Amino acid sequence: MNPQDTPKQLWSPTKDFINHTNLSDYLKWLKSYKNLSFSNYHELWNWSTENIEPFWESAWQYFNIQGGEYSSVLSGSKMPFYKWFEGAQVNYAEHIFLSYSDDIPAIISKKEGQPTIETSWSELKTQVIQVQLLLKQWGVQAGDRVVAYLPNCLEATVAFLAVNSLGAIWSSCSPDFGLSSIIDRFEQVKPKVLIGVDGYNYGGKSFDKTSIISSLQEALPSLEHTLLIPYINADISSLSNYHLWNELPPAHDKTLDFNRVPFNDPIWILYSSGTTGAPKAITHSQGGILLEHYKYMSFHQNVKPGDRCFWYTTTGWMMWNYIQSALLCRGTVVLYDGSPAWPTVDALWKMADELKVNHFGTSAGYIVANMKAEKKPGKEHNLSSLISIGSTGSPLPPEGFDYVYKDIKSDVWLTSMSGGTDVCSAFVGGVPTLPVYEGEIQARALGCHLLAYNENGEPVNNEEGEMVITKPMPSMPIFFWDDEHYERYKTSYFEMYPDMWRHGDWIKMTSRQGIIIYGRSDATLNRGGVRIGTSEIYRAVDQITEIQDSLVVCIETQAGDFYMPLFVVMQPGQPLTPDLISKVKKVIRESYSPRHVPDDVIAIEQVPYTISGKKTETPVKKVLMGKDIQQAMNKDALKNPESMNFFINLAKELEAG
Repeated sequence: MNPQDTPKQLWSPTKDFINHTNLSDYLKWLKSYKNLSFSNYHELWNWSTENIEPFWESAWQYFNIQGGEYSSVLSGSKMPFYKWFEGAQVNYAEHIFLSYSDDIPAIISKKEGQPTIETSWSELKTQVIQVQLLLKQWGVQAGDRVVAYLPNCLEATVAFLAVNSLGAIWSSCSPDFGLSSIIDRFEQVKPKVLIGVDGYNYGGKSFDKTSIISSLQEALPSLEHTLLIPYINADISSLSNYHLWNELPPAHDKTLDFNRVPFNDPIWILYSSGTTGAPKAITHSQGGILLEHYKYMSFHQNVKPGDRCFWYTTTGWMMWNYIQSALLCRGTVVLYDGSPAWPTVDALWKMADELKVNHFGTSAGYIVANMKAEKKPGKEHNLSSLISIGSTGSPLPPEGFDYVYKDIKSDVWLTSMSGGTDVCSAFVGGVPTLPVYEGEIQARALGCHLLAYNENGEPVNNEEGEMVITKPMPSMPIFFWDDEHYERYKTSYFEMYPDMWRHGDWIKMTSRQGIIIYGRSDATLNRGGVRIGTSEIYRAVDQITEIQDSLVVCIETQAGDFYMPLFVVMQPGQPLTPDLISKVKKVIRESYSPRHVPDDVIAIEQVPYTISGKKTETPVKKVLMGKDIQQAMNKDALKNPESMNFFINLAKELEAG
């Protein structure tokens, strides 16, 4: 990004908006109960990160966590070996059902091309009781693993709450995962129960997945029971040893039981993308996730009772786990199962109109896709209910910010955020009491002591550096499953800076204490000692309407020089001409850096994406550097594994040449 002293301010909260935020209520509470006063958000952030124990204890008290007594807020001497709230026992699902009203729905669910279904809080509780009764019959107890092969549907939320209520451990994959990819994940955790579907719908088509269920039953020797949801009413005559969802035990007058477990016991197991190795089984704690989700959803997302909260996701992405936490705030969770771009690219905006969504979450890629398609959702749909638009998954370019305010809604609060599977939340994101500036994430999250470090391991401002978190957060993983000596855990985060979490993003802290993210640091374009993020190249290429998508890598050759190809997916019917290549190079040269003009611009059919929708630069880079293909990438972790064939063939040509 070109240096800017003061980027364009796109949104600013009114005094009335600020006064009615959950964050302002928390500030009043701190004044009344702790005699603490802060004049602005950044003062509050400083306190929350310089006094992490008092801050997290205040969150425990403010949110009225039901967990009994604890011996200390924090114990330990260095990451990752801290322990939080030892002695306390909590249950995530219990807090969701502490109090509710049937005046508002708990969940609104919609399947692609089908009518919307509203589920009341009482109905949700009844269904959770039914699944809980079955799990009890099957002997599921605290610590047992229950895995789910489910789309983003009501049944998935019901199943998670039932599993969690017993203190068992949840883990899920979405039905678009390949069989090997699912086995790579689930076999690590040795599940007792599988909850799955016979198939799913996407892009106007149905996909029968009964063979996957059968294969999983064979591949997971620890599996004792299967609960099957007839989601598309496929032929299940070839399956055996399953119990049907529509034959769950009746709830009658049964109560929903909650088994509290120690604060630091597992709540769920999430997985890294697994594109360059076996997926890491990232295990979070019951209490850490509870506290973090209360904090982020309340203070940074500003969800209030009755707010309709949507995030486009699948059960294979941590945003599915995250959006369930809207229920903690008495929000209504909106679930959508289907393609975000079917039958047209603006399908989600149409859904937001129909369902009167208040908080709309999506990927930066979806916003950019609508921008490039020249869609104007604000004119084509009634988005008057929208309070906020959330963006994550990859950096949202400044043009994406402008597009939101120009063509979606001029008075919406845009909350670009970044975090990850690693903490199942965001390190940086929205703050409802601060303005939104073009191209910047608003601020660091409360309790997250995040800095940018230069190559000498020194904190820097207004220059690019590694994202480093220097103090523990409750939602950091308690361990990786089957990583007894914390070897993979320490290698993943703590190798570069001892006792500090290096996240792998390249960022800049601005003078406004906002954050700009330039992409993954392991895919940084380091050419002759000058580094820029891949997002800057994509921002330049996104200006060229003839190009639909792009991917760039920079390879250091054995001779010590650099080869930097740019791969582009052309718009339908648009050829990659010499004039267009010149145009691409000119835009990059003039917008960013002549040193990072690509050596080649090469047309490809598709960019490789992970199943959760992120570009996979690192596997492409490793393949082109001649690394062993099996070690460089895991095709089953990709949404479109066939896309890698082009790069495998290109690597052979480069080696031969």
